[in-house]
Amino acid sequence: MKHRIKPALVFLLLFLLTSAFALAQDVASFEKRIAVKKLPNGLTLMICERPEAPVFSFFTLVDAGSAQDPLRATGLAHMFEHMAFKGTDKIGTTNYAAEKAALEKVEVAYAAYIAERDKTVGRDEAKLKQVEKAWKDAIAEADKYVVGNAFGKLVEQNGGEDMNAFTSYDETGYHYSLPENRLELWAYLESERFLHPVMREFYKERNVVIEERRMRTDSNPIGRLVEQFTAAAFEAHPYHRPTVGWMADLNSFSATDAQRFFDEYYVPANMVVAVAGDLRSAQAMPILEKYFSRLPARPQPDETTTTEPPQNSERRVVLKDPSQPLYLEGYHRPDYRSKDDAVFDAITDLMSEGRTSRLYRALVRDKKIASYSAGFTGMPGTKYPHLFAFYAVPLPGHANREMADAIHEEIEKIKKEDITDDELKMIKTRSKANLIRGLADNEGLATQLATYQTRYGDWRELFRSVDRIDQVTKADIRRIANQVFVDTNRTVGEIETLGRGESSPSDQSSKGAADQGGVQ
Repeated sequence: MKHRIKPALVFLLLFLLTSAFALAQDVASFEKRIAVKKLPNGLTLMICERPEAPVFSFFTLVDAGSAQDPLRATGLAHMFEHMAFKGTDKIGTTNYAAEKAALEKVEVAYAAYIAERDKTVGRDEAKLKQVEKAWKDAIAEADKYVVGNAFGKLVEQNGGEDMNAFTSYDETGYHYSLPENRLELWAYLESERFLHPVMREFYKERNVVIEERRMRTDSNPIGRLVEQFTAAAFEAHPYHRPTVGWMADLNSFSATDAQRFFDEYYVPANMVVAVAGDLRSAQAMPILEKYFSRLPARPQPDETTTTEPPQNSERRVVLKDPSQPLYLEGYHRPDYRSKDDAVFDAITDLMSEGRTSRLYRALVRDKKIASYSAGFTGMPGTKYPHLFAFYAVPLPGHANREMADAIHEEIEKIKKEDITDDELKMIKTRSKANLIRGLADNEGLATQLATYQTRYGDWRELFRSVDRIDQVTKADIRRIANQVFVDTNRTVGEIETLGRGESSPSDQSSKGAADQGGVQ
């Protein structure tokens, strides 16, 4: 039998939970279990002893994401993430010397194909077919040496689980878990794929990414809206580029481009590797040093970006599509280093955390005009100045205009009126509970440690973030709301549902939008 727990009891349970774990989860207790070492090549290693089960998890954070994609090569950071699973000069090949020569021929043939394909004057169609065939023949020759999925199979055969990676606007992350007696094997594999990466099956994998774009963006109205909304909100900063990449770039960049991106950004000084689990630092750290110190030291990349100029007028994107309507709006805010970062986190909690949040109560429970509504910070990233966003999904019979009016009504309330004492207490209690939940498993712990070490240069900031929320006042929330949530700082995105018989522009143009350059 399921029992419903009243909100007051939830609050009490959260308070007891955070109190019970306070001593076990503070900075001092973690300092006894965490070892941090920066290698001579610049790479930072972290080990957290957590002997609850004979396993460990790791998180490798590369401080480069799609914001670092070169012009005319958007999607390249994400593309290399895929390539990091293709093996090395020792894993995934039957004869690397021959494969290397064959891959070099692929790049020469591809360069000839692109040069002919992209001619604006004097393109020879017969020659284009000839050089395209030569490129595809070179790929077929290189593929003869490939052992498919060798890296992943090796991990799985040794008990690896949850092997995955992600690319965001700000970073690229790699993770999986293994039995603790496979630590040295993991250290070899993880360092080896960044020491000797091979761009094998590059164009085959590029087709996978192209299909990913078609599925998640081109064929998904929400994906299209978010892409166009972000491009409208950021006119100058690289956040206006989609992480998956523009289709024209996906059909153009090469394995040579991916290797160049790797050489520039996958440098030890730009990487943090965190391990958490049933390990002893005294025994584990020398193993990690042995393997990760093999990575050659190279200069840290210049990640300076164009500063987004202040927005001085509302911007609006309207996507007409035969799908569910959606309302989205965003406001520019400073990056994560802002002294008011904790205030934005508090507003996120106030507006969106659970069924007691203001937007849920107002739009879903009371007015019954939306199936869901929330506000959140960190769109599309946090490393650079970004957006605080609000959105709502209208129920049938209700329009986006109602969503906008209801959201603005709630925003006006926090501009003009102090939040209640109970709301402020709940925000601060939940921040402690969320910290504890984030440290509850090895993977979450490794991820949090690597992230805070990268962003602040000190993992202890993970715990200080709770202290900063503790210092947030009612006046802070009112001040930030009045400063940031103004119409001249707003970008709006909407999906308007088309009626019967109407067709969207995307229906007419999508058929041939991605036909160039694919390799089957």
